[in-house]
Amino acid sequence: MTTTATTEELKTRACAHVDALSDLLIAVSRDVHAHPEMNFEERYAHDLLTQELERAGLAPERHAFGVDTAFRSVCGTSGPNVGILLEYDALPEIGHACGHNVIAAAGLGAGLVLAALAAEAGGRVTILGTPAEEGGGGKILMARQGAFDDLDAAMMVHPADADLISMDTIAVQQVNVEYTGAAAHAAAAPHLGRNALDAAVLAYIGVAALRQHIGPKERVHGIFTKAGDKPSIVPKEAAMHWYVRSDTIATLQPLKQRVAGCLEAGASATGCACRCEWDSYTYSDMRDNPALVAAYVANAAQLGRAVVDPRVVGRRVVGSTDMGNVSYLVPSIHPMIKVAPDGVAIHTTEFERHAGGEAGDRAVLDGAKAMAMTAIDLWTDSAVQESSRRDFGPGGPDRSVLAP
Repeated sequence: MTTTATTEELKTRACAHVDALSDLLIAVSRDVHAHPEMNFEERYAHDLLTQELERAGLAPERHAFGVDTAFRSVCGTSGPNVGILLEYDALPEIGHACGHNVIAAAGLGAGLVLAALAAEAGGRVTILGTPAEEGGGGKILMARQGAFDDLDAAMMVHPADADLISMDTIAVQQVNVEYTGAAAHAAAAPHLGRNALDAAVLAYIGVAALRQHIGPKERVHGIFTKAGDKPSIVPKEAAMHWYVRSDTIATLQPLKQRVAGCLEAGASATGCACRCEWDSYTYSDMRDNPALVAAYVANAAQLGRAVVDPRVVGRRVVGSTDMGNVSYLVPSIHPMIKVAPDGVAIHTTEFERHAGGEAGDRAVLDGAKAMAMTAIDLWTDSAVQESSRRDFGPGGPDRSVLAP
């Protein structure tokens, strides 16, 4: 550490800097919220966020790591390198119902503050714009190009209806299924047809039966995306889209095989052909780093936020995120920050309203402060540095989570 300022003095200055940026950060959050964009289409958010980094003199690298709407800005020359991750993609029809506008603005605030302190505090910060979390695997694509290789820690905050140390993050992989049969006149010559819709329906029933005999944290859910053109024509083609989820990326593999068996059985029973196309990335479970979690909890408490363990209070938020893959590569945290009243679930229209309202504004500022203070702990406290490395495990990064 090169500064004469104490850790607490640095934290006090960081919080004051966030307060000075409050109008900007809230405006950014509301602007991103008002312009929802889907996976890999986040051009408005990409340009808005990189323009603010540029105005602060941080020279962002746009369209980074081969992903058009990703970006990076690096500050500092020595010391632990903390990655601050921004998400900014939205959901179809319900916009920022996951509150990624809050993630983006809180990350921007933490990044700007840490960049201003990095040289004095003897640390480094890497601000990463990570698109397409909602099913696009943006962080995985970036990681394959080395986006997280130089980091000593990575962090972000995620909106919820409570302040929690973690999200119950489970592994997921998506699969698109296509059935091909033979068309025929459904009244005049049904015996000449091979009903692709029947194949899909039988597959769906098979998966529904499978659900009775899978683990309590495992989930399989899907929709029909094509089901024929007209009742008088035996459907030649049908298609479905499925999510397969399990506790960990390791236990996901056998579950995928069982689901694939159900999907293929529908085709076998109807004389149709079946093609299963699994996504080229798998979302991993999340490994929250205990040392960094403890630092975040203590810092959030100074802001009046009591961040609790969901296992203790029974306030679980279950889902999947590509931040899980990052946590296999570098010590990471993904705490939940309250932006909505108790019981308001993410991915709902009501949550979307709160994410763009006053509670979302408060979360932007508190999230920026808590992350900045946690990064300062890592920069200045050798015990936090050693604990975070020890908690991460002796094996180091596990790049198997980046496999197709």
